[in-house]
Amino acid sequence: MRSSEDLLRTLAKAAFLPQEEMLELNRRESSLFIGMPKESAIQEKRVPLVPDSVAVLVSNGHRVIVETKAGEGSNFHDRDYSEAGAEIAYNSEEVYKADILLKVSPPSLDEIKFLNPTSKQILFSALQLPVQPRNFMQQLMSKKVTAIAFDYIKDAEGIYPIVRAMSEIAGTSSILIAGEHLSNMRGGFGQMLGGISGVKPTEVVIIGAGTVGEFACRAALGLGASVRVFDDNIYKLRRLQNNVGQRLNTSVLQPKVLKKAMKNADVVIGALRPIDGKTPCVVPEEMVADMKQGSVIVDVSIDYGGCFETSEVTSHESPVYKKHGIIHYCVPNIAARVSRTASYALSNVFTPLILEIGQNGGIEKMVKKNTGLRHGVYMYRGTLTNKILGEAFSLPYKDIDLLMAAF
Repeated sequence: MRSSEDLLRTLAKAAFLPQEEMLELNRRESSLFIGMPKESAIQEKRVPLVPDSVAVLVSNGHRVIVETKAGEGSNFHDRDYSEAGAEIAYNSEEVYKADILLKVSPPSLDEIKFLNPTSKQILFSALQLPVQPRNFMQQLMSKKVTAIAFDYIKDAEGIYPIVRAMSEIAGTSSILIAGEHLSNMRGGFGQMLGGISGVKPTEVVIIGAGTVGEFACRAALGLGASVRVFDDNIYKLRRLQNNVGQRLNTSVLQPKVLKKAMKNADVVIGALRPIDGKTPCVVPEEMVADMKQGSVIVDVSIDYGGCFETSEVTSHESPVYKKHGIIHYCVPNIAARVSRTASYALSNVFTPLILEIGQNGGIEKMVKKNTGLRHGVYMYRGTLTNKILGEAFSLPYKDIDLLMAAF
């Protein structure tokens, strides 16, 4: 009897001793089924996944289906994807059966018809609000999809990784584009962008001190140009000087100062960030008319309306026009000019994100856990969750956090 009582006392004491915490382990529900359709937008040549990334996803147990010729615009061929482990589909409808769809441009109304409202599909694409037809959101909502705008996804540091990558490309490319159109070969005055001994350097004005402005500034300085940067935010101007590592001629956006600088400029780069989905127009037509004949404007901000009053959307096939004797380059999506480089940049963001989604047991658990990914969700199971979109399209919307708690 005594031994039994001693045993019970020992067990009772053990119950109050500190115990190891038993943490719930995230179990992978199943492998992901990922589809990559061919882009239907005329100027879009980028792809969200390069063959090397497909190989990584397949080796981690995921299934990837790629529409035939999807990568040709970036010089990736069906054989490259097939050898990486992807399935090649010969019609769009097969690809749209995937659980997770990766696109660069938003789906067209015809492509939305392929979506299955009963399969809880996930759509990753750019949002590109200014170019969407009125019924785009209603059509997407009717398919009960969870739509994520990759240009609104944040990383752990609060940075938009895809926006930054594309902005780096656009900023550097804008200076190379300006250099092309200053030359005789493109109808310019025969100037070389930069400077050489004994010749006055090219004068470049950059409007906007964000990522696009920073990389345009780096490229212009590297070629030997004289650079002046304008922005309405003094913090951004200070940050730009620190990032570039040298003193720059900077100024806040004052009309008289900007007009004087543009009058002497050979190149003007528009690189302002949009405010509530639209870029502020800070350069009136009269300022453009006062510029030197044959000078070049590259409006990188044209994706969101442009920051020059004289800006009109052009295409990669016919990229420039002249107004008041000034060459205007106003092509949206400049990064598509270098689609292979841009595709690698996109893939560098998508690949670890998809792997993490698989490791966390699916998109819903990932959205609850990852606030940066949740920031990109603008539609959850057919319910609009973005205030700006709701107001723009006059549609009802709900808070994403409340929706996540309900499901």
